[in-house]
Amino acid sequence: MTTDNETPQPAAAALPATNATSGGARLAGAALAVAAIALAVAGWQWNDSRQRIAVLEQEMARRVAEADAGSKEERGARQALREQIESVHGKLGAAEARIGEFAARADALQALYQDIARSREEAAVIEVEQAVTLAAQQLQLAGNVPSAILALQLAEARLSRIERPQAAALKKPLRADLERLAALPVPDMADLNARLERLLLAVDKLPPGAHGRPRTKPEPAPDAAPQGWWQRTGGEIWRELRGLVRIQRFDREEPALLAPGQEFIFRENLKLRLLNARLALLQRDQATWRGELTVAGDWLGRHFDAEDKAVQAARTELRELAGVAIAADLPDLRETRAALAQLRNGKGAK
Repeated sequence: MTTDNETPQPAAAALPATNATSGGARLAGAALAVAAIALAVAGWQWNDSRQRIAVLEQEMARRVAEADAGSKEERGARQALREQIESVHGKLGAAEARIGEFAARADALQALYQDIARSREEAAVIEVEQAVTLAAQQLQLAGNVPSAILALQLAEARLSRIERPQAAALKKPLRADLERLAALPVPDMADLNARLERLLLAVDKLPPGAHGRPRTKPEPAPDAAPQGWWQRTGGEIWRELRGLVRIQRFDREEPALLAPGQEFIFRENLKLRLLNARLALLQRDQATWRGELTVAGDWLGRHFDAEDKAVQAARTELRELAGVAIAADLPDLRETRAALAQLRNGKGAK
């Protein structure tokens, strides 16, 4: 029984094995399907990852390229900036060298300017000294106040160029002398000289006071009414008889009778009187001026026809000229010359 029972057992066991085999195949197929699906999914994921990696690689490559390009541009910019800085440094060095040259030239020009200023100042001092000396000479030698005023005004103008401390000390006495000269009564030398010249020219034309016979008077105009022959004859006889009689007064001084040669000498002496008056005018000699003109006027009244209009005009002119004051108390410019000496010697300059 045991055998009988054992014999049918393999058949029973063989059926389940076949079933197990088909179930395992199904499992294996499912596993393969799952594996294929997993493999497909893994492949898809791998492909997707690879694509993403490729994209990332491209992005990274692009970024690296851009970074490389940016770094190149930055390096180029840095290089250009470095070159510009080096160029600026070079230019600054050249500029500093030029500034040094300009400073040296400026120092040389400043020294030259100071030398020129000192030379101009010295020239101005010399011009002031010459102008003051000229003014003193005009006052002392000729008494020419207008020329002295012009010379002192020129000195004052030149003095404004001098920057020494003594220049201010010289301006005060110079201005005081100018004011004193401007306040003086100054005669018109040209007018006085012209009036004397007219008198000199008129001397030869003045009529003398006596010719050895009395001065004739103009005859009365004859009557317009007709006269008979006896009236005309009687009038002529009366005129002839009147000419034979001379009536002369001796209670006054009569003019001296002058010969033609003496008259010429007298006229020349009168001219010499007028020339002496002109010389006294130039020398500002008031006494000689008045004396010569007074004597000339007396001679005109004594030796020339006092009733002649030209003689009367000449005597009036001489009296007016004799009354003109040609001399004045002129300053000697002592203070101005002392201040100028201090300026010329440079005393007190600091």
